Amino acid sequence: MSTRTPGEDLPIRRIDRILAFMSFGLLLLSIVSFVAIMIGSATGGDMQEGIWPTVGAIVWFAPPLAFILLITLVIMSFVRRARANKAS
Repeated sequence: MSTRTPGEDLPIRRIDRILAFMSFGLLLLSIVSFVAIMIGSATGGDMQEGIWPTVGAIVWFAPPLAFILLITLVIMSFVRRARANKAS
C-alpha cells in the first residue's frame, strides 16, 4: 500500500517564490529607505525636495504591501495543501 505520509511536502511553485522574494525585497527596501531618511535628516538635507518625498512614500507603503503579499502566499499555500490532501 502506497499512501502519502503527512510529512510529505508539495513542490514549491514559481509564484510562491516570486511572492516570497517580493515581500522580502519590499521590507528590505523599506528599511534601507528609513535609514536613508534618518541619515539625510541628520545631515541637514531638505526633505521636501528631490527624491526624498518618494523615499518617504516607500517607508509608508512598502511594509503594508509586503504584509499583503505574505498573507497571500500563506493563503495560497493553505489552499494548495488542502486540495492536495483532499485529492489523496
